[in-house]
Amino acid sequence: MEPPVLSVRGLRAHFVTRERTVKAVDGISYDLAPGRTLAIVGESGSGKSVHALSILGLLPTPPAKIVAGEILFQGRDLLKMPPSELRAVRGNRVAMIFQEPMTSLNPVLRVGEQIAEAVVLHQKKSQAEARAKAIELLRKVGIPHPDKRVDDYPHQFSGGMRQRAMIAIALSCEPDVLIADEPTTALDVTIQAQILELMKTLQKEFKTAIILITHNIGVVAEMADDVVVMYAGRAVETAPVGELFRNPRHPYTRGLLASVPSIYERKERLEAIGGQPPDLGAGDIPGCPFAARCPVAEARCKTDDPPQFSLPGGRMTACWKAEAEGAERTHRFAPVKGAAS
Repeated sequence: MEPPVLSVRGLRAHFVTRERTVKAVDGISYDLAPGRTLAIVGESGSGKSVHALSILGLLPTPPAKIVAGEILFQGRDLLKMPPSELRAVRGNRVAMIFQEPMTSLNPVLRVGEQIAEAVVLHQKKSQAEARAKAIELLRKVGIPHPDKRVDDYPHQFSGGMRQRAMIAIALSCEPDVLIADEPTTALDVTIQAQILELMKTLQKEFKTAIILITHNIGVVAEMADDVVVMYAGRAVETAPVGELFRNPRHPYTRGLLASVPSIYERKERLEAIGGQPPDLGAGDIPGCPFAARCPVAEARCKTDDPPQFSLPGGRMTACWKAEAEGAERTHRFAPVKGAAS
């Protein structure tokens, strides 16, 4: 088995102000294998996007602070890289498709210039060579008449075309890891399907590993090989996608899947997860952060924070029920102690 191209170990990212500390990411670990897609799922506010920005060193500091953990890219810790070295990795070996292309694209620069910029910076190509590559990338992502549209501005593109342009920018240097943060948000269903199919096609061509951040369970089923379920800044379940859908082990994962409509199962009404996620800035949460909303919570769940338990097939879950069923505490993703430099 190939070594992981990216490994996250015990990552904790907090926002520190005078009034309080918000533990936006409070312990997430996983391995991402070359050429595979890992989905990070969870409700809004669960820490998915903050975790992604941590990888690329894009969190505003202050107030953000990485208080613990490692982010190992091809064996090197991104959190300990000098800024100049991190800039050489960001947008080159590790790239990102941001959630809203209209705010991510520069409105006063032509689309072709924005694609060519990374090629000139990281691959040391001439302007003419970079422009030719920008046209080729626009063709690959399905933009009609790319030799003409390369000189258009973002406002002249539709929403789906802007998202395609963002994909072209992210893939301009053929990265080893592509982080896609809600890549189909605000697009209609037909365009969503086209964007997802495009990502799968380009992944095969460039052999890129993908981190797909989403709250859309249907997208997870379509795209992912493995899944990390986040809740209140923590990873509560990790599993291959098929196993997760067949047999979810954490009560929160079961709640997420029960709330999704299915064409195979007739439901009188969709089930909802009652209550609200905890306030991550209100201090330490006693016990399991999901306990107040969990339909099977016991007294222990409200006082003792569950560790990760190892399950067959490389799965993990942070639920005391797993221990009762005979699962052992895992050391595979042992927390990393101490603050990151």
